[in-house]
Amino acid sequence: MPEAPDAATAWRRLLERTPGTRGALYDSLPAVAEAAHAEPRLRGLYPFPAHGTLRFLRSAPPWREPVQDDLPFILFGGPPYKVYSPGYADLLGESATPGEAAALVVRHLPPEVGKGR
Repeated sequence: MPEAPDAATAWRRLLERTPGTRGALYDSLPAVAEAAHAEPRLRGLYPFPAHGTLRFLRSAPPWREPVQDDLPFILFGGPPYKVYSPGYADLLGESATPGEAAALVVRHLPPEVGKGR
């Protein structure tokens, strides 16, 4: 299945675990995806599960190379759920619940990201 054309479709497919969707086979992803989707600033970003992480991209495909992957993300295999800065540069924190992890990502977003969507 090709990547979703926009953030809303990507979230819907992820939350519904649409077969063929990136991350659909991970049993630990749905709770983290639901918590992230509940955060308005994250809901406006493009969800991108990859290699045990839920990343948040500023735009939908088609992406220019390199993909702008410059936002904090959640390692979803928890608990604990770990939140890292881009490129695993820094562990921003750990949380006991997916909701706390999503809130931690929001606290570390650049001020202009995810507003007004």
